[in-house]
Amino acid sequence: MREWLRDSFARRPLWMNALMLFSAYMAIVYVPWDFFGKPLAADEEVWFGYRFTGWAAKLAEIPHWFVYAAGAYGFWRMRPWLWPWAAVYVGQVAIAMLVWPILYQEGWTRYAMGGAAFLVFGALTLALWLARDRFRKRRRLAERYGGWGVVTGASAGLGAEFARALARDGMPVVLAARREDRLKDLATELEREHKVETRIVAVDLASADGAERLAEAVADLDVGLLVNNAGFGYAGRFEKLDLARQRGMIELNCTTPVVLTGRILPRLRARGRGAVIVVGSIAGVQPLPLHAVYAATKAFDRFFGEALWGELRGSGIDVLVLEPGSTTTEFHHVAGELPHPGAPADAVVRTALDHLGQQPSVIHGWLNWLRASAAVRLAPRSLVVVAAKGFVEEQTPEELR
Repeated sequence: MREWLRDSFARRPLWMNALMLFSAYMAIVYVPWDFFGKPLAADEEVWFGYRFTGWAAKLAEIPHWFVYAAGAYGFWRMRPWLWPWAAVYVGQVAIAMLVWPILYQEGWTRYAMGGAAFLVFGALTLALWLARDRFRKRRRLAERYGGWGVVTGASAGLGAEFARALARDGMPVVLAARREDRLKDLATELEREHKVETRIVAVDLASADGAERLAEAVADLDVGLLVNNAGFGYAGRFEKLDLARQRGMIELNCTTPVVLTGRILPRLRARGRGAVIVVGSIAGVQPLPLHAVYAATKAFDRFFGEALWGELRGSGIDVLVLEPGSTTTEFHHVAGELPHPGAPADAVVRTALDHLGQQPSVIHGWLNWLRASAAVRLAPRSLVVVAAKGFVEEQTPEELR
């Protein structure tokens, strides 16, 4: 716990950590008590120095709660959108601290108190405004990790989008998948549009030696980032599905990332920096009827990736498990699901790269987070499994239910 706290607070200066803790206190303790516990007659809120009382004060507490909750989360994750909005909000507080005593207090000391408070909060506003670089968007991958990116399952969907994102950030890319013709088309696109080197490795990663063959094919390269993306799903009632295909799914979804990471990780250790991304799924957060084996493989990926994050913390090697929900790729067709809407693949990849180096795993989309996380934590597991079955049935052909 001590090491985790030290690492978590080391990303910010002391004064910014104090702001984060204050925001968390206000969001979790004070504002809820103010809203639910303080008598209506005694309640008051201040915006821009103007005092609200009674029901107006209660209503004014709602945006205050959102501001403090956003501040606590934003400072914790050092989100880019905190600049300039944190400075703007604290600037509003500085104005309020100047105006409020002049309007509502008496005597000459009100001017001194207002002026002193304005100087303190004005200085804090200036500090937040000047801290823009701390909230800047992530550095280009080529700067952070260097070397080559290796993307499995790069012939379509998330894999192709990961390859485009890496190339856009200046990384040469190894494209690995079975369909060589698609890899050649993507390689041509990346070289033409982003002026980066590419290497094609046409390999069936579900085969017994597929991961080893890919590792050998990149043994001469300075690999800086590995994206374990290759995988597929298989929808339907367990006893109605082909066992050989389910076994192949276990090989590709579980064994391949373990073997490939095991071969490349020592090289990342030796160079002192790098990253590993494991593409999981929100299906791995809970048991998923009609996707029983697939969900189990993604639970494996989640635990494997998060455990690696814990092992490699502080080594210069970032690890992230990406857990998307339904995504607009070939996944639905390959899994045998009925067509249904999904998130754009490029948006899912952007979520992964924006969170890489900040946390062990990330779920794409707030609605997916609520479905996957809140339900499991708040409801009995039996209820969650039954509800999940009803949800998946709508996406599964009737003959496979």
